[in-house]
Amino acid sequence: MTPIQRLPVEAGLDAERQLLEQVHAGALDCGLLFWRPLDAALVMPRRLSRLAGFAAAEAACAAQGWPVALRDTGGEPVPQSPAVLNVALAYAVPAGDDEQKRIETAYLRLCEPLCDWLRDLGLDPGLGEVDGAFCDGRYNVTLEQRKLVGTAQRWRRRPSDGRHVTLAHAAILLDNQRQSMVEVVNSFYRDCDLPSRCRVASHVALDEFITPVWPAANGLQDCYRQQLAGAGLPLSA
Repeated sequence: MTPIQRLPVEAGLDAERQLLEQVHAGALDCGLLFWRPLDAALVMPRRLSRLAGFAAAEAACAAQGWPVALRDTGGEPVPQSPAVLNVALAYAVPAGDDEQKRIETAYLRLCEPLCDWLRDLGLDPGLGEVDGAFCDGRYNVTLEQRKLVGTAQRWRRRPSDGRHVTLAHAAILLDNQRQSMVEVVNSFYRDCDLPSRCRVASHVALDEFITPVWPAANGLQDCYRQQLAGAGLPLSA
């Protein structure tokens, strides 16, 4: 079983980059990383650091206990803290995949094991956008039409064989920290003079349904192994 690593946020982001580099270099075709932050940070794409109000917004977030960390994937600001379980899936696209659907396929490979896991816990997950959620997207995993899991992707092409390589990432809110998370995201938007705003009620944490919540995370790893093996992507690491 792949252990859940406890890492500072910056180290967790680095571990995801290293996993992608291993697949990109051809050292493995499929790898999976589970990690839980030791600290808190507001993680956002590098492009936001070019905003005129970024420096003041960054200082304000740090004063609230959420220093800014920059990531390689796109999207919007996402809070990371010990309340969150991160899943990073990196793989080279198998020969039998439809290249035209590779982005959708990668999201489904990331989300379907999560949904299977939640069903095993007696819950009824869905996929879709949630109005008022931070970093909203079509492939949120939801419970009761509220966002539980956010997802993102990064793509590269492997030079050795030309295969596309992806890092697909999911952030699962296990402990209820919705209030402070939404507050810091809205603070960043406000200080950067951006119109977006998030709502606490648009999010949900797993511990609002299940306690204790962290021991339940162990079953998620088996769901990934089974689905990836069925897709011809047995885990190499």
